[in-house]
Amino acid sequence: MLAINQINQQRLWKTIKELSEIGSGTNIAEEGVTRLSLSLEDLEARHYVISLMEEAGLDVRVDEVGNIIGKLEGTDPNAPIVMTGSHVDTVLQGGVFDGTLGVLGAIEAVRSIKESGIQLTHSIEVVSFTDEEGTRFGTGYIGSKAMTGYLDEATLSLTDANGITYAEALHQAGFDPTLYKQAIRKPEEIKAYVEMHIEQGKVLEENELAVGVVTNIQGPVWVEVTLNSHPDHAGATPMNMRRDASLAMAEVMLEVERIATKYQGVGTVGKLKVEPGGVNIIPGKAIFSIDLRHGDIELRTKMVNEVTASIEEISKKRLIEPVIELKKSVDPAVCSSTIVDLLEESCKELDIPTMKLPCGAGHDSLMMTKITEMGMIFVRSKDGISHNPKEWTEKEDCVKGTHVLLQALRKLAK
Repeated sequence: MLAINQINQQRLWKTIKELSEIGSGTNIAEEGVTRLSLSLEDLEARHYVISLMEEAGLDVRVDEVGNIIGKLEGTDPNAPIVMTGSHVDTVLQGGVFDGTLGVLGAIEAVRSIKESGIQLTHSIEVVSFTDEEGTRFGTGYIGSKAMTGYLDEATLSLTDANGITYAEALHQAGFDPTLYKQAIRKPEEIKAYVEMHIEQGKVLEENELAVGVVTNIQGPVWVEVTLNSHPDHAGATPMNMRRDASLAMAEVMLEVERIATKYQGVGTVGKLKVEPGGVNIIPGKAIFSIDLRHGDIELRTKMVNEVTASIEEISKKRLIEPVIELKKSVDPAVCSSTIVDLLEESCKELDIPTMKLPCGAGHDSLMMTKITEMGMIFVRSKDGISHNPKEWTEKEDCVKGTHVLLQALRKLAK
């Protein structure tokens, strides 16, 4: 095996710390990190990532939807490229490592390859995808959807809480939203995509392992539900005459729990709003999100259908008018068996114990599997906490995951 420089642990940790300071406010331990897509904080983080890629000696370009791509040229310009990366946008008050580790670890791995002087046949591209989280506009994977040809104009018309459309946000950030189709990559251009990410769960920790190899990824369906009735006086309206939208919402929430449990999937109601919102007014409107996920698309479809039927039944019983709007639907994905084997082999060569496990969270890998072979490396999350200021992954685990990524990239690009 060719010798290769070790991952520079201090340099990797330094970049993680520096990027965490962008969008962190005054108290990161309590407030976490907030870098919503195309916000000022996100744009600042983008500039930081570009500077790191350039410092690492990569050729950097930004595509039509804002995906940042840093390229290490291989010896054969006609060979399909090996791609790696993740995202740096966050949820509201998110953690330091979600997405970030996959981008900064990839930059460090490719920088190490370049510093070693090893010549690889295939070029390697490190990508920081635009808006994986979907927090600002209610739908995610924007950069990877654009790259795989699944972004549409309807998405560009979505608005944020301030009424700004996705197209307007892209324009404000310096992009031409009418050119989004130019970000599409052809399947023959890409040999493989490998993403390193924190696990965001407790499986690795419970098995006392720093690194895991993902076998498949659950596909999410996001819907927004609006239950319309009319507000009434809380004191003057008897209980049997009420059309309480909030109680209907509560019933639906319990149905989401029951149905997700029944099919061994997951269901979450995470965003809620009740109007008018007065202490002495019976709510006339309830707006809430539902996130349904499963690794089996047929079972997920049954979950969605049963939840929809429950919403309609509860609304009819309570004389409420429901509106159900689909926000996101991404099919579950199976990781390439070739890449799974390669990652396991890389762990063995590095003497890093590992295991195979499924992925419950959504990632850009879900979209990339539509045009290329895909694999994922998981890195241990302390207490399984993520999307939370207390999200944490130890420095040594970050380095181990990055070593595995480096080894895998070297093998794929040799």
